[in-house]
Amino acid sequence: MGNKNITVDPVCRMEVGIAEFPLSYMGLEYSFCSQQCHDRFSANPLLYIGRPGSPSPKQHGESIIKRRLLKLDIPVPDEVASKIEGALKNMMGIKEVTIDKNMIRITYDLLEATTAQIETTIQRAGEKLSGSWGGKLQRAFIHYFEETELDNIEYQQSNNGHHHH
Repeated sequence: MGNKNITVDPVCRMEVGIAEFPLSYMGLEYSFCSQQCHDRFSANPLLYIGRPGSPSPKQHGESIIKRRLLKLDIPVPDEVASKIEGALKNMMGIKEVTIDKNMIRITYDLLEATTAQIETTIQRAGEKLSGSWGGKLQRAFIHYFEETELDNIEYQQSNNGHHHH
């Protein structure tokens, strides 16, 4: 049985109409419940569909938890912190947000939130704030992305049991 016009959103597993937010990837057609799922998929398709013969983390029912740390030049005032925290906690996939002085720590599920989405959310929160917070947050992002990517790579290498000191 099964309706030919219904398919499953590979990101959130909802049933969707075949022509909704369509996307072709490697010769296959996918449909999504929302632009958000569509964007998540197109940012990291292999997270959701895996490679031929090996299921993706999403198909295993896993989550990939990542932590990001933003360091700002100056402490974040409480009203700014609560706006940023509120905005992030409304996003799908955000597990935890802690803001401590000039540090913003974000724990999120890579399968449900992309760094770009987090960045946009923080920027939007920044734009609503007084003064130059939007710009400060944006600069923090530019610095922190590179740091985190490098840290992650080093961390993986140093955790393989080979310690070169």
